[in-house]
Amino acid sequence: MKLPARVSAIVFDCDGLLVDTEPAWTVGETGVFAENGFEFGPEQKRLVIGKSLVHATADMADYFGRPGTGAQLIDRLVELVEQQLLLGVPAVPGVEDLLDAIGDRVPVAVASNSSRKFLALSLAGAGLADRFTVTVSSEDVDHPKPSPDLYLEAFGRLGAEPARGVAAEDSATGIASARASGAFVLAVPSFPDETVDGDYIAGSLADAAVLEWGRSVQPI
Repeated sequence: MKLPARVSAIVFDCDGLLVDTEPAWTVGETGVFAENGFEFGPEQKRLVIGKSLVHATADMADYFGRPGTGAQLIDRLVELVEQQLLLGVPAVPGVEDLLDAIGDRVPVAVASNSSRKFLALSLAGAGLADRFTVTVSSEDVDHPKPSPDLYLEAFGRLGAEPARGVAAEDSATGIASARASGAFVLAVPSFPDETVDGDYIAGSLADAAVLEWGRSVQPI
């Protein structure tokens, strides 16, 4: 399936798609797992990637054999990740080129499962804070991803119809959210070997076809 030539808006996920925050999250997650006597590798990363803090720590607690204690892990995970974000995080290769290609022809927004503070830190650290008309965090909706609420809120704030927009995502949780919103799903999988439910699947936002689409896409 081709990327649509005319769209109402484009809404991006943040972590791992726009900003390379996953190393920061991995440091924090590794720390929490280690403090609870467990190793952290690809299997464990798949358990938490793309999820809200509440859902990720709940799944951690289940993994540790202590279901229902996820809330007790949140503060420590936040502390460890914030330490890394404050050091600065880079934009993912291709992001700035794609945003430059889109220009101001089509409204763009961010819909992230991160907290408002983490989202602001991530975008600012990557020099992207001023590139989006709207940013929506998990604190702005009742239900985080995989619920469609974040995408529906972002498109709504832009005055754009989700069914005629594009949602760009990298995780299975986020893709499920984007799909449920009714948007066309541009998927850039976090794991290259992962099978995902995308309408258009790219290896990177820097892919030539994605950048060409960015240069040509028009508003509805």
